Amino acid sequence: MKAFGFLSFGHYGAFRGSETRGAADMIRQALDLGVGADELGVNGAYFRVHHFAPQQAAPVPLLSAIAARTKHIEVGTGVIDMRYENPLYLAEELAALDIISAGRIAIGVSRGSPEPALRGYEAFGYTGSTDERGADLARRHFELFLKAIDGEGIAPADPRQAPAGTLLPVEPHSPGLRDRIWWGSGTRTTAEWTGKLGLNMMSSTLLTEATGVPFHELQREQIDAYRAAYKAAGHTRPPRVSVSRSIFPIVNSKDAMYFGMRTDADQIGVIDGFQSTFGKTYAAEPDELIEQLRADSAVMAADTVMLTVPNQLGVDYNLHILQSFAKHVAPELGWKPNTDGPVQGDPVD
Repeated sequence: MKAFGFLSFGHYGAFRGSETRGAADMIRQALDLGVGADELGVNGAYFRVHHFAPQQAAPVPLLSAIAARTKHIEVGTGVIDMRYENPLYLAEELAALDIISAGRIAIGVSRGSPEPALRGYEAFGYTGSTDERGADLARRHFELFLKAIDGEGIAPADPRQAPAGTLLPVEPHSPGLRDRIWWGSGTRTTAEWTGKLGLNMMSSTLLTEATGVPFHELQREQIDAYRAAYKAAGHTRPPRVSVSRSIFPIVNSKDAMYFGMRTDADQIGVIDGFQSTFGKTYAAEPDELIEQLRADSAVMAADTVMLTVPNQLGVDYNLHILQSFAKHVAPELGWKPNTDGPVQGDPVD
């Protein structure tokens, strides 16, 4: 582990104990959390994207605002659901974001997880999927998105304004943007596919497969499969790999009240029709946390760890979690603060 950031789902609602009563609270607090995390030396501010739910959506305005008010922190998503996206408009937006942030982005995309709406992407106007989960639609959108950010010609030019046969690329174009795109992989198979494409890989606290081995070992197999496929495909840029974890250092009575009784075991369940493995929550005093995380083979294999944060508890408490991890735990795992420069992946050997 070289770096860590926070991953916020952006929940909001007028329920007991929530400091994010509505969307305005959530968005403004997310901006403040990103700015505060930058000042703490945290390496990344990442946001989950959901639709038709009281959670974070439309991430580009938020990421742009954080990037404009910070100096070092990487801003990104974990992940954008490509079933819901116009790939050309997304390419334009992310190129602009990449320029605003001077390349400080880590944009995770994928097919996405189950949403509250049944085939909700069709309400967005994206039809034609023959897969009940929309995976074919997500891949088609992603293929066109990659062509667009690579600067390929997309649309035929008006022959009255350009030579016949001219194909126009989308603008703006930000060179190198593809190197900052990540695929959110939930299986070893998609990890290999991601490696072949030469993308970075995000892996969360959920894998949509179960083999009987502990979650971190299964995820480490996924990381190894990704890196092997990346190398075999001839890519040479050091690739980035991130994993997500629920990690809470217990350093005071309030931490103990919130997280001291959390379970610490992996779970097996079914999501989106797949038998899946859910990673455990880490909640302990710093010395114990350090030993637990050193024994987590996937955490130690990744360059970046995303800490899922309880955003409903407010900015101050979430900054406390990040500061506790930065002060008491992360340095023992190899962490370097954002002032040391952009995070680098492991070399291809």
